Amino acid sequence: MQTRRSVAFGLVAATLASAAARTAGAQTAQAWPVRPVKLIVGFAPAGPTDLVARLLAQSLSQQTGKNFFVENVAGAGGNIGTVRAAHSAPDGYTFLVTGGNITNNQYLFANPGYDPLKDFDAVTLAAATPVVLAINPSVPAHSVKELVAWIRANPGKESYASPGTGTPPQLVGALFQHELKLDLVHVPFDGGGTAVQATVGGHTPISFGAMAPAVPLIKAGQLRALAVTGKERSPTLPEIPTMAEAGFPEVEGFTWTAVVAPAGTPTEIIVKLHDMIVGALAQPDVKAKLAAMAYVPIGSSPQDCAAFFKSELAKWGKVIEQAGLKPE
Repeated sequence: MQTRRSVAFGLVAATLASAAARTAGAQTAQAWPVRPVKLIVGFAPAGPTDLVARLLAQSLSQQTGKNFFVENVAGAGGNIGTVRAAHSAPDGYTFLVTGGNITNNQYLFANPGYDPLKDFDAVTLAAATPVVLAINPSVPAHSVKELVAWIRANPGKESYASPGTGTPPQLVGALFQHELKLDLVHVPFDGGGTAVQATVGGHTPISFGAMAPAVPLIKAGQLRALAVTGKERSPTLPEIPTMAEAGFPEVEGFTWTAVVAPAGTPTEIIVKLHDMIVGALAQPDVKAKLAAMAYVPIGSSPQDCAAFFKSELAKWGKVIEQAGLKPE
């Protein structure tokens, strides 16, 4: 009898303790934030990840009346900032705004210094933009199939530009090259703007590039867009087919921006931040500014974001290994 009573008392105590913890967590989230919140970006200012982070920071500051600010910690393909975020206190006052580097660098670097699944808790996949396959107008192709035929007719002679080794556009280019068994040379540049300008100049006749710098050149007739690599057509270039529509569904990928927290951050704070980011993405001015960068707002749940990271690791790890890629 005494044993049964002890077990019963133990269960009651555990239940009360659990309820108290939930209440404390809810109160913490309700009060949060009470001081400035840092959003680390692992790249220099003015890049796409930084611009999305600053849009979110402005809206979050307006929603809470507290200062959300961006700290740029550039270097090692985003690894330095990512490691700093991973080692930050999981108290809801430091987050990381990141892109594909958080998953891709696991395969590009021997020791990036963090594990994207163990060292972080996902908050949301905030926004995404497809990669655009574009060519210099002098290239005798008006469809992806015609481009593939032209490359095969000139093995080893043609090249494609990208914003850099390991970037989402370059990985899509590597996927294109590998899946279709094309003898094509990759030429990395130091950003999306310089990469598309090289294609405009005819130095690298093909570009797998970021949408934002390419769209004005496409609309001006200086580049010919053949396809976008998202699952759906881009609202920025609605007349351009997807790779699936062009006959190559296996070539799919996009540039994305996500928000993550150091592992162990209170779930209630992650949920509250997620809801505020979703609210920010629904604001007309934020949507308009994202559209100007050819981004589409997403605002996925923390669970869906974590699942997305796992799928990206599985997909691009294979591509990076097959292509033998290493950071430049």
